[in-house]
Amino acid sequence: MTGARAEPDDKDANVTSDRGSVAAASPKASAAGAAKAATSAAAKSAAASIAPAGDGTADASPDSVDSDDTVDSADGPDRVKRPGFVYFLGYGIMAPVARIVFRPRILGRENIPATGRVILASNHLSFIDSIVIPLVATRRVQFLAKSTYFTGTGVKGWVSRTFFTAIGAIGVERGAGQAAQAALDEGRAVLDAEGAFAIYPEGTRSLDGRLYKGRTGVAWLALTTGAVVVPVGLIGTQEIQPVGTKVPRIRKVTVSFGEPLDLSHHGHATSGKARRQATDEIMAAIHALSGQELANAYNESPPVGTLNRLAHRVFPRERL
Repeated sequence: MTGARAEPDDKDANVTSDRGSVAAASPKASAAGAAKAATSAAAKSAAASIAPAGDGTADASPDSVDSDDTVDSADGPDRVKRPGFVYFLGYGIMAPVARIVFRPRILGRENIPATGRVILASNHLSFIDSIVIPLVATRRVQFLAKSTYFTGTGVKGWVSRTFFTAIGAIGVERGAGQAAQAALDEGRAVLDAEGAFAIYPEGTRSLDGRLYKGRTGVAWLALTTGAVVVPVGLIGTQEIQPVGTKVPRIRKVTVSFGEPLDLSHHGHATSGKARRQATDEIMAAIHALSGQELANAYNESPPVGTLNRLAHRVFPRERL
């Protein structure tokens, strides 16, 4: 990787024998340690861009990720929760009803690969987006949702849990640090299991309708797993369920699926430059489909305090 080096941790620099003695690591072991450290660092940088469905704000930023957190998805395919009977029952009932009632305009569904690892990267206008995409896609799609949707009690809790299970959601804890890493790990696990995973590169809903700058978690996932990215452009979903409303309204929407993007030419996932360029390519493709005004900024709260605002202007930092 050009322009970046990673030093192995102490535990990777030594090999312990069966008798408990410690010897210097071989060059191969050191290289493996360096690769692991670089991949972990890239994962920490990208974790902030994964926002569970239903979030009104982005909870994690690159600066808030705990330096001790790591991502290890070696057993991802074995532990990922795949949609089962409830998903197919819900899809079989909800999809036809939604098409009859809302009559969505669906373009480019043939661009979704029938098999293999695929990321659906979409703009984000409304809570309803996480329902629209799975209902119109040609294969089962999973996405992240707040864990509280799955932990409620009583009838309301059962309804919430059943509904989000039916549309393929995966419950994750909100927050930064380990919670952000867990979200990134869940997405990788879905892809490692040859599944389809939906993500919003903006990190949270756009309240003003503009398309914000993409965070690089989507690129990290694509470059790490080798998944292709299908850009998705949503138009009009904010009219179905505006922010603050609970009951959906009948409005026509357009869902456009773009041609799959192979991002491997940008480089390895451990390269910040590769992640940034790959993310920008994804966002350009989404913009071509949605036609939104570009915000040319991240969707986040402005810095608080005079010194923080000054530092933000003088020393702008890239969200990697």
